[in-house]
Amino acid sequence: MSRIVTVVVLLLITVPVPARAQACCRLIGAEIAERYRVAAIAERRFTHDELWRALAPLDGVGGVRMADVGRSVQGRAIRAVTFGTGPVRVLLWSQMHGDESTATMALADMIRFFAEGAGDPLRAAIAERLTVTMVPMLNPDGAERFQRYDAAGVDVNRDARRLATPEAQALKALRDSLEPAFGFNLHDQGARTTAGSGGRQVAIALLAPAADSARSWGSVRTRARQVAAVLASGLEKAYPGRTAKYDDTFNPRAFGDLIQQWGTSTVLIESGVLPDDPQKQELRRVNVMLLLTALDAIAAGSYESAAVEPYEALPFNHDVSADLLVRGGSVVLPDGAVLPVDLALSYADPVARRGLTLRDVGDLEGVSALDTLDVSGQYLEVLAPSALDPGNWWLARGEPVAIVVRRGPQRSDEVVLRLPP
Repeated sequence: MSRIVTVVVLLLITVPVPARAQACCRLIGAEIAERYRVAAIAERRFTHDELWRALAPLDGVGGVRMADVGRSVQGRAIRAVTFGTGPVRVLLWSQMHGDESTATMALADMIRFFAEGAGDPLRAAIAERLTVTMVPMLNPDGAERFQRYDAAGVDVNRDARRLATPEAQALKALRDSLEPAFGFNLHDQGARTTAGSGGRQVAIALLAPAADSARSWGSVRTRARQVAAVLASGLEKAYPGRTAKYDDTFNPRAFGDLIQQWGTSTVLIESGVLPDDPQKQELRRVNVMLLLTALDAIAAGSYESAAVEPYEALPFNHDVSADLLVRGGSVVLPDGAVLPVDLALSYADPVARRGLTLRDVGDLEGVSALDTLDVSGQYLEVLAPSALDPGNWWLARGEPVAIVVRRGPQRSDEVVLRLPP
């Protein structure tokens, strides 16, 4: 009996766990993200010309193929980049909202990896088993002004049903021509979002979108959930408490929902915010890792055995009202009067945390904010454009402000802190 037990133990010790089986539990590709970073794209705001000037030298290199698949409202080329010749087709699209560029940067890095990474086993597996088509910038007109909408003022992600815009038409035609098994809908979400009420600020939100109003789980959506579960598991290990689930209410105008309905297992990836990452360069790296992890799981088929619990356990996105809640203090008016009010403040650029603006004033108990500053017993001087004239003093919501916190109500009293610092 003891000899049998010994043999079993030896087998458990000596038989290695296949590398691809571990993909369900961790993110891969961190070194690839660093080595193949496209240096010409270093900030989150860039134009169509800047992107394609950086990528043009990679066309035709290492099996990378670039082709125009449409034109924007203003006539800019909408380009797709394809790599691999495998039987499983995967479609990824980014920046359908012109000011959501994190995944675009990540796709640029992946294109460079596919072009120049000869000899890498992950690249070889993707090339052999998958055909990967990427549209890095679906809305080039919006990107030109770094705005959400296209040049006609349309939200392209709400044009999947009517297909009024050339950008939506290009994506629909590409999907129909490829009939991909998997799709990745790549976005940036608002910075004022936490993982559940009271949770940490969200870095990545995932979703296997519903394909119908009943939010049913057919085979297409189930495959998407399994891939999302692989990503959720890895994210929780790398960035604990910073992953959430996007609202899965079916939207009959949205591309993710309808592409799921049209038979492509689609995963939504929304990039939020990480601390001290004003240009989203760390989230760019995270996106490379997420997408390579997903492609590896699809190429290896390991997603098929993935437990869905890591995805289902994710808290939903929770929107908060402000970036900073200043509570317990008193605002000093120009005539010396004192108002015991709270202030809710937001940043004009919440990602970089720049440009403090006034959002709300008054009794703000119950108002949610990412951070709360307790200044009980202290006095606040609010500096704002509309407050410069003592004879016509006014605090207008939405305007830029600076705040001086003092021990007492007089300007001569000790300054405790200044906002912004």
